Amino acid sequence: MDGMNLSQPVGPSQRARHRVVRTRYFSARFNGRVLLMAGLTLMLLAAVGTWAMTLGSYHIAFLDVVKAAIGDGTPDQELIVRNLRLPRVMSAMFIGASLAMSGAIFQGLVRNALVSPDIIGIETGAALAAVFWIVTSQVQALLPVAAFIGAIATATLIYVLSWKGGISPSRLILVGIGIGATLNAAITMMIVRFPIEIVRPAVVWQMGSLYGSTWGDVRMLAIGFAILTPVAIVLTWPLRTMQLGDDVTRGLGMPLERTRLGLIAVGCGLCAIATALAGPIGFVALMVPHMARMIAGPLSGSVMVFSAVLGACFLLVADVIAQHFLPVSLPTGVVTAAVGAPYFLLLLYRYNTRI
Repeated sequence: MDGMNLSQPVGPSQRARHRVVRTRYFSARFNGRVLLMAGLTLMLLAAVGTWAMTLGSYHIAFLDVVKAAIGDGTPDQELIVRNLRLPRVMSAMFIGASLAMSGAIFQGLVRNALVSPDIIGIETGAALAAVFWIVTSQVQALLPVAAFIGAIATATLIYVLSWKGGISPSRLILVGIGIGATLNAAITMMIVRFPIEIVRPAVVWQMGSLYGSTWGDVRMLAIGFAILTPVAIVLTWPLRTMQLGDDVTRGLGMPLERTRLGLIAVGCGLCAIATALAGPIGFVALMVPHMARMIAGPLSGSVMVFSAVLGACFLLVADVIAQHFLPVSLPTGVVTAAVGAPYFLLLLYRYNTRI
């Protein structure tokens, strides 16, 4: 796979947009224009989220949704908004943001815009563990834990098999694609091996759906997001340096392999926690970081924040379409795949890249 440099030289006009925050213990540079775009997208996200909760067989007005969310609505409205619709909306936001940041990390790490956790097999590892858990009738409440362990184990296997005195981005991609294909074959074998009534829930889970999201899911997503997001933003600075090449990175005295391992761990963690709770939702991690860079510029801490907000908005809109604007309600992953597959082919055509 041909490499694509995701960074580009920063000119004087771009430097002028940056603001430096410096204290006695902390110093960082932020792109004000990108943070402004992230803020505006966040406001759009809040509006779309509120609008999404007005939709459904029990229609609730826009302002009534706000009142019910803060505990000032009627009992019926509060029951529907706070117990049913708000957990699903918040799950979509956290999962979309997590997948977008995970994709941005992996694309920056291997310097290729066509890479994402679902392409190199990490989501497939989570799916294999979850399918095994379902068809063997294990405790349903521990399904997210099983999927999380599957994703982490797959990432570890890819890292170990890619190691040859260091990690080569192109070798990591090829090994990941190979392992993903192998895991897919294992999933197919299990689906064929077990009776249809047992594997039906596993097949539905594999489509990626936010149906049945609960406050327990939201809490788990929020904890993982709160822990991993600051680390992902901080690691964006060494990630930009790594895009200059391994020799330059070593020449600057940066611990290359330890930094790369840390980035892989954070990227896997973000992908794993999202996949564990909603199933494999494809193409979000591929499309959103690419769109964020097209709008906001080269990868940086500010662009990482913008990618997260854009990912949350994208998945929420996809979930609304899947629920309310199709002849039948579909899993969210079907909508993201319908949009993502043509986008992926467009990227292939645009970059004239072979996989």
